[in-house]
Amino acid sequence: MVREDLRNVAIIAHVDHGKTTLVDEMLKQSGTFRENQAVEERVMDSNDIERERGITILAKNTSIKYKDVKINIIDTPGHADFGGEVERVLKMVNGVILLVDAAEGPMPQTRFVLQKALELGHKIIVVINKIDRPDARLNEVGDEVLELLMDLDATDEQLDSPILYCSGRDGTASYKPNVPGENLIPLLDEILTYIPAPVVDDEGEMQYLVSAIDYNDYVGRIAVGRVERGTIKVNQDVTVGDFHQTKKEYRGKIVTIYQIEGLNRVPCESASAGDIVCISGLENITIGDTICSFGHFEPLPFVKISEPTVEMTFSVNDSPFAGREGKFVTSRQLRDRLFKELLKDVSLRVSETDSTDSFRVAGRGEMHLSILIENMRREGYELAVSTPRVLYKEVNGKLCEPIERLVIDVPEGCVGSVMEKLGSRKGELSQMTPVGSRMRIEFLIPSRGLFGYRSEFLTDTKGEGIMSSVFYEYQPHKGDIARRSTGSLVAFETGEAITYGLYNAQERGELFIGAGTPVYEGMVVGASPKSDDLVVNVCKKKHLTNTRASGSDDALRLIPPRNLSLEDCLEFLADDELLEVTPKSMRIRKRTLSNSLRAKERAKM
Repeated sequence: MVREDLRNVAIIAHVDHGKTTLVDEMLKQSGTFRENQAVEERVMDSNDIERERGITILAKNTSIKYKDVKINIIDTPGHADFGGEVERVLKMVNGVILLVDAAEGPMPQTRFVLQKALELGHKIIVVINKIDRPDARLNEVGDEVLELLMDLDATDEQLDSPILYCSGRDGTASYKPNVPGENLIPLLDEILTYIPAPVVDDEGEMQYLVSAIDYNDYVGRIAVGRVERGTIKVNQDVTVGDFHQTKKEYRGKIVTIYQIEGLNRVPCESASAGDIVCISGLENITIGDTICSFGHFEPLPFVKISEPTVEMTFSVNDSPFAGREGKFVTSRQLRDRLFKELLKDVSLRVSETDSTDSFRVAGRGEMHLSILIENMRREGYELAVSTPRVLYKEVNGKLCEPIERLVIDVPEGCVGSVMEKLGSRKGELSQMTPVGSRMRIEFLIPSRGLFGYRSEFLTDTKGEGIMSSVFYEYQPHKGDIARRSTGSLVAFETGEAITYGLYNAQERGELFIGAGTPVYEGMVVGASPKSDDLVVNVCKKKHLTNTRASGSDDALRLIPPRNLSLEDCLEFLADDELLEVTPKSMRIRKRTLSNSLRAKERAKM
């Protein structure tokens, strides 16, 4: 049976190419909102971190009604670190809308998500977005997309994909590059005519594949996925298991079924094959599980998610200030929280270590792990994290490391300094093309070569550079890379930072703290331009004497300290340092807090 009343489509693109804004306009023009309803921008970015950073982290489902056809739309993340989200939701859809920025053209993540869609044989509608940009290159970008499709061995049918020219912000689409559209009707028509309707077996035994997991304190775990065959009903007895037989099949019961209508979940009694629905009532359900009619278990294959490439150690906070700001501080609470995250995030790995107080957490990149840390601190957790490390693999008896495809877009005057820095980090130049007054350079570089580079890159390009990377492959180990050229300024004693002490310390390097900040012995308070660490006393008070001298009693002027974000802190960390994360503050500290013990350790080395 062909379900002509339904289309399932995902929107895929590189980060910041306008997916969520386009979904906003599709929702508005399809009449999802009332005439006078106040609607936020990027309405699909529902959690706080997504709204603050302007990025999508979790894939989300919505639906619109157009010409009596329900179109299920999945908005996906564009950042390479959340590629696991994209890989698994592509199983739910029959076609994709590939969004490409009219000025930037195809970027590394565009290649990654397009490759995954082509492997599944999905139909593709190419949308060149942001055509109202003054630096838009409409014809060249169209050619670049075709080159990319040829490069990825697309079939003849996929090479003939329709191309539309859109402005997501204005809500317009047209078939011709230089003729602006009036609304998104051409795009919606194209979805109906080009994206195939699901061909389903409506009569067979029920089969449902879980592609995402949500959680709710009232009903527990909610599975999101597509009914592959038959009809799913409320109170139906089912068998749950998975394709790779990692767990024993068990019996369960469907308690509620929700259809996705616009931004809401609407309870319903049943759903047919082809529908994307949310179901609750199954306790241990995880991503990749198959739910079937009781007694008729046939597991569905699930896409193998790419392995993580970066790991960090998460441990209990044992600093002198531990337990002052957080609600959850014990190793049991930390362990439960990390294993709970595994239920939602398929590309994360958590493993125990020899110590009961620390856990190894592996993810797709620094950003992937930093979002997890940020979420945990907002929930009231205190923890200490180590420097990021890459995960090595042995291939044919050789030690191999992850290599990233790095694309850099910089003004022409900054090319020299960028090439020099990346050369010292073992980057190999693979392509260089001028784009207007800027240069686009492609490198293949070890993942560890990118640790700590972003802030240097922004300084070298005066904030005008754009860099993005995506995992390429494992290659033989490239040798040692110098990690950090600067040392740390370390606090001498526990107390409160005082203007007089900070004034003397700021001559030694750049400070991270201001007056009145509580510090403890072994806490890093700044960066030293020299490679060695320096111990400074920021709690030092001025001795009071009864002698007065002109000039010495002038007000002390402090240089404003550098405020580090979470990513800045992770980039700054040296191997002998930890980052203490609490709900209110982030402090970099030495693993060994005592200055005298550290001096003895250095002497031994």
